[in-house]
Formats: sequence, structure tokens, C-alpha cells
Amino acid sequence: MVNHILFQTAIRRSLLLNGLRSSGHTGRYPKIFRHPRTLPLSGFHASAYTKHPESANSPPTSTGTGNGISVSKFLIFLVTAIGSGVAGYGIATTSNVGSTTSGLKADSGFGNFGSPEDFQRAIKELKAEFSESEDTISTDPDVIYAHGFSSNDYHPGISHSVVVYPKSTQDVVRIVQIATKYRMPITPYSGATSLEGHFRGHNTGGICVDMRDMDQILEIHEADSDMVCQAGASWTDINSTLRDKGIPLFFPVAPEVSSVVPPLHIIDDSVANAVRYGTAKGEWFLNATVVLPSGEVIKTRRRSRKSSAGFDTTKLFIGAEGTLGIVTEVTIRLAPVLPTTVAAVHFPDVRRATEAVLEIMNQGVGIQCVELLDATFMHATNKFGISTHKWPEQDSLFFKFQGPTPASLAETARIVEQISGKHGGFGFRLASSEQEADDIWADRKNAHYSGLALLEGGRGWSTDVCVPVSKLPELVYETKKDLSTLGIISTIVGHVGDGNFHSLLLFKTDEELEIAREAVHRMVKRAIALDGTCTGEHGVGIGKRGYLVEELGAGTVGLMKTVKRAIDPLGLFNPGKLYPDDDVPDVDPKEGRTS
Repeated sequence: MVNHILFQTAIRRSLLLNGLRSSGHTGRYPKIFRHPRTLPLSGFHASAYTKHPESANSPPTSTGTGNGISVSKFLIFLVTAIGSGVAGYGIATTSNVGSTTSGLKADSGFGNFGSPEDFQRAIKELKAEFSESEDTISTDPDVIYAHGFSSNDYHPGISHSVVVYPKSTQDVVRIVQIATKYRMPITPYSGATSLEGHFRGHNTGGICVDMRDMDQILEIHEADSDMVCQAGASWTDINSTLRDKGIPLFFPVAPEVSSVVPPLHIIDDSVANAVRYGTAKGEWFLNATVVLPSGEVIKTRRRSRKSSAGFDTTKLFIGAEGTLGIVTEVTIRLAPVLPTTVAAVHFPDVRRATEAVLEIMNQGVGIQCVELLDATFMHATNKFGISTHKWPEQDSLFFKFQGPTPASLAETARIVEQISGKHGGFGFRLASSEQEADDIWADRKNAHYSGLALLEGGRGWSTDVCVPVSKLPELVYETKKDLSTLGIISTIVGHVGDGNFHSLLLFKTDEELEIAREAVHRMVKRAIALDGTCTGEHGVGIGKRGYLVEELGAGTVGLMKTVKRAIDPLGLFNPGKLYPDDDVPDVDPKEGRTS
């Protein structure tokens, strides 16, 4: 299968080089696809802190277009006739494209797409629409190839037809209008850190909307502990800007690598800080400005810290994986910066390590993060880690303590060391300085890439599951025991304070790929059987669609599809992701169905 995927990749790339080159390109390559540890930080303009005319704090607007649907009419349409609405909307839109629309069937039972000729017309119209800026459109084969492929995961890649770099909400509206006119799939993109194929292209082609240039901080409200920013703003830039301005606040829901804000909308990312601050789907996004598939722009709510007015539509778009709308601006909550320090401790096995975490978390001490790193990962860190530390190659816990005073940090460290020792922990090490704390934590943040380096020339299947915290020792222990019998290299890293852990399985051959696939399948089944989830952070994408019915139930998945059809009746937004296929209701992911 690995060779088959590589062969398909080569064929697609050849077709792109010969077929799309005639379309031309902008000649400028995007700021992407470097090692995530060295991703460039987007610069802010001098006007970044003045009120933007499209700020999310303007009164809620409905800027429906000629082809769009007003909110009131849309609600009536949803209640009265979803089925007839799909057909009517489709017929109405077909008149814009002419008789060449081919009617290719979309994945998951959603919509019909235009023909290759339609897509070429769409690209031509996009170039005309954005002719004022040569940087906005690219059909360069290398650019579109890179936007549809990733070396971070095992999924086969598919190129988009064109990449567009909007600079404003109105730019996104213009892109969506053209996509709708020609029935062209549209996929939002930013960060390229997805591990479940969220930004892969569709096999019919499509538009990739790269949020790279929408990176401005629009407003900072220190007194309210919130900020308004465009969806492409880097979390590292957000926090460094606050620090440089002397504002003692930060955005705590931050990925391990230098990623950007949009993946937090697309999936419910949360990472290490979730044990203290919760998840992105919680209360960290107060509102969002969203471009709907109709081309209408909505703001999900006002900026108040809480509201009981109507549905919580903000959360509807967080976790929808780009299938319901494109988020262009958000208001995010900020948290006070408190002193922190870091410690590490080692254990005889993962069961005793996770049992220690359960007891520690019930003490109410100041834990910002608690991370499980198995013995194989500690070996990888000794070989490829960022710091100069040489660690015992044992199952370990890394802690980040948080408290208002040095005395509170010392008290937390004392309690953690005592409870760890009770569960067989040894070698407790508390950072003696801020620099040492940063060095220790850097080894944890580099987990994915240290793990990948264990198998030269190999690829990694990275997956995550989550269970109720009390079930975690059983799940981790059984998974570790299972992985130890496979004959392939694997690591376990977990945000164990909230029941979430990740595993990286390395492979080179088709046979090893199948071993990894079966192991992931058993891991997910184990988690669901313990009343858990197939993914705590990575999202569903194309990799875990087949588990949704088992985890959520057919009724819940059916409701999700009803919402999808109501908001995106043509099925243009990120097709092939999240929703299980209608005609294959019981997809078995271990059979390799990924599109």
C-alpha cells in the first residue's frame, strides 16, 4: 500500500505539472512547509492595534450576497424543507455554471461538484477577481502539491487545484461566491499541523483557502482579559505581543509546536494546558466571525463573557473541521500570567505513573500541565532531544507547576514528590532556574519529532484517544502491553491529567503499516469501550470517520449530517472529512478507508 500511495502521488504530481502549468502562477511561494519547530512567525502591520472595519466587535451583520441566503430565510428553509432546499439550491446554482456541470458525487452523501472545465473557469475568475494583488492566487504545481500533502501523517495526499491567500473577510466571501458558482470544493488551511488529513484536497480538485495573510491582532482589551484577532494570528505572536506590551495576560490554549489559531477552530485542540485551562471548545473563544457556504457573514455572539441568548453557535463551528464555515476573526479569552516551574519524575511502569497522576490531581495543587512520556520516548529524547539532559530511560511524568508565589510552587512540588514516591516514583527533579525549566519542557514539546527520528526513512502514524481519568491507568497499561508485542517502534505521550494520550507508531513497509493500522484500531476500540472517545485532540478528518457511529450513535451522527446539509447544501466545504459515508454506514477504519 505504501508503494501504491507513492505511485498515486507521482501520477498526480505529473498531471499537475503538465495540466495546471498552463494556468500560470504568481511566482511567489508561501511561507509554509518548513519544520514546524522553525515555522516563521507572521509579522504584524503598524495598524494592527487599531479597530479593523470588519472587527468581530462590530454589531452583528448579515452581509448576504446575490447568491446568498438571509439568516431568517435560512432558518425557515431549515425547518420546512431541507430536502427540497438542497435540490432547489442546486438547480439555482447550476444556472450559473452552464450545462458542463458533471455532477460528480461528493463523499458522505453531500452535493454534486462541477466538471474540470468548470474548475478552470473558476480559477480564471478568481485570478480576475483578485487581479489587484499578484500574491493572492497560486496554481504553481509545487505550491498546490505542498498544500495537499503532509509528512506528519500516514494519509495519502491529494493536491488542490488552486491556492488562494485572502487578506480580509470580504476576500473570503469573494472566494466562496466563486466556489459556489462553479460548485468547486473549498478547504480552509493554516499551520499544516493536522495529523488526520484535514487539509487534504478532494479527488475532483478544489480551492485551498490559506489564512496565512490574515494574521493581524485587531484589538486588545486588557481590562476585559480578551483580544480580537484574525484567524491566521500565530499564538506565539499573540503571547509575545502581550509580553512586549507589558500586559500580564496570555492565551493558554496553545499547541505544542509553533502552530496558529485556526486549527483550534477546526478541531477542539487543547494540548498540555487543558488540565488547568480546559479545551478550546470550552470558553476560550467568545465569538467568531464566519463566512458561511452561502457567502453570508455572521458573528456568532457579542463580546460579553457569558450569554444565555439563543444557541451557542460559536461551538457549532469549533469542532466542525472546516465543514460548516470559514472562521475569519475571533474574540479569544486571555488568562493572567502566573509564575511556573517544571519537574520530572520516573516510574517502573505506565500504570503506576498514571495512578500517581490520579491521586495528585485530587489534591487541588497548582498543576498547569502533567505529561506522561514512556521509556521509548525518553530514549528518543536522549538521542534527539533539544536539551542537554540525559534522562533515565523509564516511563516518566513531566509536570509544570503554577502558583502566585514561590512558596506555593514549593508546596506543590513537595506534595507531588511525596505522592510520586508512594507510587514507586524516583529521581524527582525540580528545575533550579527558569532556563532549566525551559530546557526540560522543550524536550516534551519536541516529542513528535524526536519519536519520528527513531526510524530513519520511516513514517509515523500518530493517533490519540481520551477516556475518563479514572480509566486511564487501565487504558495506557493495556495499550503499552499491546504495542510491546508488535515488532515495530512506538512511543506513548499523554496529557494524562485529563485522560488524553497519544501514540506514535513507526513503519517503513506495507506489512508494518498494516500492523500499525490494526494496533490503532484496537486502541480506539479499547477507549470507546471505556466510555471514551476516538480522539481527544487530533480530530476526525479522514482517519477516524468510521468510529463516529459507534462512539456517538447513529442518531447523533444523523443530526450532524442534517446540520451539514442545512448549512452547506452543496457539500462544498472540506468534503470527505468528518462525516461517515452515507452508503457505508459502518466503515471499518482498519480496512483503510480514507477517502
